[in-house]
Amino acid sequence: MVSYKELGLVNTKEMFVKAVKGGYAIPAFNVNNMEQLQAIVQAAAETKSPVIVQASKGARQYANPILLRYMLQGAVEYAKSLGWEKPQIVLHLDHGDTFETCKDCIDSTTFFVRATFFFCDDRRFSPSIRRKRSSYKKSGRLCSPV
Repeated sequence: MVSYKELGLVNTKEMFVKAVKGGYAIPAFNVNNMEQLQAIVQAAAETKSPVIVQASKGARQYANPILLRYMLQGAVEYAKSLGWEKPQIVLHLDHGDTFETCKDCIDSTTFFVRATFFFCDDRRFSPSIRRKRSSYKKSGRLCSPV
């Protein structure tokens, strides 16, 4: 498994702690292509602002998890080339609609393991909690917020 740190990414837990202490919000942007990612990183680098880059299940299928991994690794290097010495970039699975999607992101050699959101609004409350707990236990092993 590739560590998010090897890719130059940061953990949302660390990012949120700094934001709470500093009294600021962290923007999150969904990406579907390189041009969107480039614009997001350029703006974040210019302002030295932490950013959450999100990819939905559909975007992940469209762009391919392997390509997304290298796009984000490239985004970190791009931010550094713009003068941002220590980029604060996280990749987040936006609205993981099934346990399997979340698990695949956590288990894969992609870097969606830093943050997953298990979306269960279309299911009964109790089974939803059980699935979320199971997802949480799986991600907790890897220090991934759910």
